[in-house]
Amino acid sequence: MHHRWGLPAALPGQRIGLLGGSFDPPHAGHLHITRMALQRFGLDRVWWLVSPGNPLKPCGPAPLDARIAAGRRLIQDPRILVTGAEARLGTRRTADTIAALQAHWPAVRFVWLMGSDNLVQFDRWDRWREIAARVPIGVIARPGSRTRARTSRAALMLAAHRVPEHCAPRLADMAAPAWVLVNVPMSPLSSSAIRRARPAACG
Repeated sequence: MHHRWGLPAALPGQRIGLLGGSFDPPHAGHLHITRMALQRFGLDRVWWLVSPGNPLKPCGPAPLDARIAAGRRLIQDPRILVTGAEARLGTRRTADTIAALQAHWPAVRFVWLMGSDNLVQFDRWDRWREIAARVPIGVIARPGSRTRARTSRAALMLAAHRVPEHCAPRLADMAAPAWVLVNVPMSPLSSSAIRRARPAACG
């Protein structure tokens, strides 16, 4: 099996953040969120789950191999792993991916990571309530979406499970559902903005 399709190594009790997305392309904004997550949530590792394709996006991303390779070139920190785990597991939906990872590593403490811009639309994700019930969720502030995230449908429906920001370092040890929104120095970079600066790739 080609090494890039293998699953990462993990030890029982490790606190591992999961950052999913198309990473098309991976950029310094992803790296910034990842570093903030490692710092603020007390994580041992963060795995980038580079998706084969995003069901919410109308046109397909660049080839998976290319996006994984680009992510690996970007990263110098051994705590951050760029993976094709979803392709390896055969999952496309986040709920299925998390379930499969938990089945592989029942003793690992996984935390789902997202930017506050994703929390705004979280209630549109397939089986989003199941995701929240499976793993704690660490939300990192992104420019222009903090207020909308706090008042989003998912945030309001999960309000009883919101954790104070000062408890963020213990998030991985909490039973789901639990989520926290942390304010951090922000990077304005986004993959969509980078793609808009390129020649049109589809449509």
